[in-house]
Amino acid sequence: MANFGTVSVVIPNYNYGRFIGEAVESVLAQTYPIAEIVVVDSESTDETLEVLRKYADRVRVIVQENLGVCAARNRGVAETNGEFIAFLDADDRWLPQKIEKQMAKFAGDEEIGLVHCGMREIDSETDQTLGLLLDGGEGSIADNLLLWQSPAVIGPGGTTVVRRVVFEEVGGFDTDLVVGEDWDFCYRTARRCRVGFVREPLVDYRSHGTNAHRNVAEMERGMRRMLEKAFTTDDESVLKLRNRAYGNFHRTLAGSYFQAGNVGRFLRHAVESLKHRPSNISYFLAYPFRRFQKSGRG
Repeated sequence: MANFGTVSVVIPNYNYGRFIGEAVESVLAQTYPIAEIVVVDSESTDETLEVLRKYADRVRVIVQENLGVCAARNRGVAETNGEFIAFLDADDRWLPQKIEKQMAKFAGDEEIGLVHCGMREIDSETDQTLGLLLDGGEGSIADNLLLWQSPAVIGPGGTTVVRRVVFEEVGGFDTDLVVGEDWDFCYRTARRCRVGFVREPLVDYRSHGTNAHRNVAEMERGMRRMLEKAFTTDDESVLKLRNRAYGNFHRTLAGSYFQAGNVGRFLRHAVESLKHRPSNISYFLAYPFRRFQKSGRG
C-alpha cells in the first residue's frame, strides 16, 4: 500500500466511556497506517479512563479541564506530529478503509487541504441505520458553506482529514463556539484550499439526545458568530453574498425553531429571512405543505 504521509488521529471525549472503545478499535482497524492516536479527555466522570487503560500502549490519553470540544481538538493537534490530522468524535466509529481512501484523494491533488467522506447515521441504542449522507461537496465549496447550500461538508467531527499546515494556517477551531465549530473551521479551510470528498459512507455517526445541534438557541448564537467572522473581510466576492447568506441563515433557524415548537421565533426568523432575501417567500409559502408531508410519512 502506498504511503502518502503520516496521519495522527485526535479523539475528543467527554463521558463517552460506553462508546470510546469502539471508536479506538475502528482506528486501530484502519488499512492505512496510523502514526499515533491521541484521546483528549475533558475530565470525564464515567468509565472512560478505565476503558482506555487497555489501549495504553497504542493510545495516548491527555486529561484537561473541560473547555469544550474545540479546545480538546486544538490540544490534540498540538500534541501530535503527523503531516495529516484526522478527527473522530468519541461516540462515532470508522469503517476500515476510511483513511486509505481519503489519503488517496490527497495524493491525487496537491491543492486539496481537507478531505471528508459520506456517513451512515445510526441509532445510538440499536445501531439501526437511520439514513445515509452522501451528498458532499468537493473542489471550491466555500460559497456553498457560506450560503448554507448543498453540497458542502458532511459530519466534519468524524469525517475530516486535514493537512497539518492548513490547520495551522487557519488557526484551528474557534474555542468561542459551542455549536457550529465544525462549519466555521471547514469554511475557513475552504476559503484557502480545495476540498476533496469520498462518496462512500465510511463513518458511523450516532444520533442521540446529547448531539450538540439539538440546542437551537446555541446553534443560533454560533451561526451568528460564524457569519460575523465570515463577513469581516474586504473581499468583494464574499461581501456580495451577504444578503443571500443572512437570508438563508434566518430561513434555517426558522425551520429549526418550528421543529422545536417555538412558533414565535419561527415567525421572527421567517420575517428576517424575507428582509434579506425576498425570494425565500416560496420556501415559506410551501412550508405548511412540506410539514404535512413529513408528518404523513411518520
